[in-house]
Amino acid sequence: MHSSAVAALLEPLSRPALIGWLREEDPARLEQLWQAADEVRQAHVGGEVHLRGLIEISNFCIRLCAYCGLRAPNTELIRYRMTEEEILACAQQAHALAYGTVVLQSGEDPLLSRELIARVVRRIKQSYPLAVTLSLGERCAEDWAAWREAGADRYLLRFETSNPQLYAKYHPPRGSDRRSRIEMLRELRSLGYEVGSGVMIGIPGQTYADLADDLLMFRELDLDMIGVGPFILHPRTPLAESDFRVFVPDGEQVPANELMTYKTIALARLLCPRANIPSTTALATLNRWRGRELGLVRGANVVMPNLTPPRYRVLYEIYPNKACIQESADACHACLRSRIENLGRPIGRGPGSSPNYQARYSN
Repeated sequence: MHSSAVAALLEPLSRPALIGWLREEDPARLEQLWQAADEVRQAHVGGEVHLRGLIEISNFCIRLCAYCGLRAPNTELIRYRMTEEEILACAQQAHALAYGTVVLQSGEDPLLSRELIARVVRRIKQSYPLAVTLSLGERCAEDWAAWREAGADRYLLRFETSNPQLYAKYHPPRGSDRRSRIEMLRELRSLGYEVGSGVMIGIPGQTYADLADDLLMFRELDLDMIGVGPFILHPRTPLAESDFRVFVPDGEQVPANELMTYKTIALARLLCPRANIPSTTALATLNRWRGRELGLVRGANVVMPNLTPPRYRVLYEIYPNKACIQESADACHACLRSRIENLGRPIGRGPGSSPNYQARYSN
């Protein structure tokens, strides 16, 4: 597709146009969308695919989110919390595999204290030339400031849906803290973090208009990282219960499928051309043969190989039947490297910060 054609597609990306693209089923029209997203990706973040080593450091969680298998009432889940030395060993493996970033992810675990995470971040930064991304849920501003001072580079906090009524249905508030996640993302930006967020696609009750609003919120927040993935039902959550109902007008429920995920990735790329966008494990779960690859040729530029020891990885069950659940980190790396090289794309080197973030702090 020529740049003039890309410009023509970008120009009308209003809310009604986004809804139209989300509803689009014509393969020829969708091919135009894929090509435009791929061209914009190449122009703004280049051809490199950056590898982020994921370390799932704890599956303890105090929250009651209605869709997540880590939710506190799930008493069937065996809980774990990695030690500092185990986390450092995974970071060492990330460095040995030439990754530029590690991502420390967990449920909302109060025993991952301000001091503990700050110490782990300092040890990683002192030992290896790695960017450190944190994805530890909702925390107070003092925690975020301490971790930023310790050397953390990025923070991921998905707002999940921009519809406040839908958000409230799935996320019971914690204590007296009534800050919205949108407000929290702005706090993180003010602390100097490279900020990432995202949404679930196809959660019951999500309409096409809601998802279009989510995409526009990505642009409004000027996100550096955008992670989207399909809703996958966990059997031990309220959503699996027959009496859990969300009213949606006929024809308005967004499907939680592979195609809708690609559309959302592509449209996110067009709206936020300089953001880093992963092709996620959830896509690989839906399509184990080519899910990640199709995401990478439809706007994505990041993948997140899992460094969590397999004995813990199987217990980090946000949703069931995750892809690559038993693979060793070395096997996962070799597989992903081969898949990326088969696309003709180079593996990224270094931390791979978002050009959006670099531009913001270049002066």
